Amino acid sequence: MNEPAALAARHSLSDAADPKARLAGIGMMCAALVFFAGLDATVKWLGNSISAIEIVWARYAGQFVLTIILVNPWTMRGVWRTSRPVLHMVRSLFLFGITFANFVALRYLQLDQTMSITFSMPLFVALLAGPLLGEWIGPRRWIAIMVGFAGILVIVQPSSAGMHPAMLASLAGALCYALYNITTRQLAATDSTATMMFYSSAIGTLLSTVPLPWFWTGPTEAGVIANMALMGVYGGAGHLLLVLAHRRAPAAVLAPFLYMQIIWMVLFGWLLFAQVPNQWTLFGTAIVIASGLYLITRERVRRAEKAIEATVTE
Repeated sequence: MNEPAALAARHSLSDAADPKARLAGIGMMCAALVFFAGLDATVKWLGNSISAIEIVWARYAGQFVLTIILVNPWTMRGVWRTSRPVLHMVRSLFLFGITFANFVALRYLQLDQTMSITFSMPLFVALLAGPLLGEWIGPRRWIAIMVGFAGILVIVQPSSAGMHPAMLASLAGALCYALYNITTRQLAATDSTATMMFYSSAIGTLLSTVPLPWFWTGPTEAGVIANMALMGVYGGAGHLLLVLAHRRAPAAVLAPFLYMQIIWMVLFGWLLFAQVPNQWTLFGTAIVIASGLYLITRERVRRAEKAIEATVTE
């Protein structure tokens, strides 16, 4: 590691160890989740007026404008430079998959249902980390994964008339979310957060612009146009707060707070769409969250054990 990078790493670690910085990071994480919940609620509202492709494009285009103001080659020289352009493309494709699948699901499902299924992401990460990252899981985490997927089955109810096909889109989005997290971890070893933000927003905007002429309806209602613009604000502000949060607190500290988003999703669903989660969604969500929290705890313990082993062998 070169000297500037080493200094940056030490600075980052000292910030992460500062209790005040951790609290600030947790606060920023919670604020980011409010923006993300607002984004999903806006998407659901727009789904009655414009196509999913238009919604995806508006979301990416708005975020790209905000990103290019903050992260651009003029104010941050070399931000576009990377030795792994293919991996950036793959990561951006996964993010596009998350966005499109989630927006399709939101057209038909309640906000709380889509969020509950999205919570299966840590289960997919644990399953895929072995073959993709060489991080194999033990029997206890296998049990936690199986319990978590049992919770997903409770939510989607595949053997009853209660299952909607859009739930498969939501599951596909959760799988893309897991792969997106894994590729982010791979890129984090060589590229900065700014570089990843720049490429993900630019590639996403390009991908959503290509099919746009075939789906564009030319919205004229002021409310629709305003909410299309707001999606970029919600997405950009949410991702910016997420980045700032991770600069101030370790991922292991922030991860459990991701589940707080279900509170905002239920609240927005109730206030905006008069939707209340049913008993099966609540029960299944509780199972999935419990499983995810266990996996997060085990990951934290595993990393602590590795750190102790590394200290002993030095």
